[in-house]
Amino acid sequence: MSVKIERLNNLFLAELSKIIFKEIKNPIIKTANLTAVEITNDLSFAKVYFTCMDEDKDKVLEELNNAKGFLRTKLADVIEIRHTPELVFVYDNSIEYGMNIERIIKNIHEKDEGNK
Repeated sequence: MSVKIERLNNLFLAELSKIIFKEIKNPIIKTANLTAVEITNDLSFAKVYFTCMDEDKDKVLEELNNAKGFLRTKLADVIEIRHTPELVFVYDNSIEYGMNIERIIKNIHEKDEGNK
């Protein structure tokens, strides 16, 4: 990945987070925590990864998709780029995956302690 794309990924993540925090009125969208952005090399798409703790992830995804045009327009106002990529929202299950791994390791350690 080029340095330019990596810089844009970080910039998009920061600016999208600000827009959601400051300008979005929908309380369901405000529960989304953006974790990463991956922009394609041709700058046509930007995958925006998110997690949410309290809300149903499908409902949050639906509301983010409904606000996609607004978010893209606000990004275009803030970031000086010829073409603002199309936003694609994806639920980030890496936190759940990590918690599952920790639970498995803990169970293994507990079984080892029980066998001693």
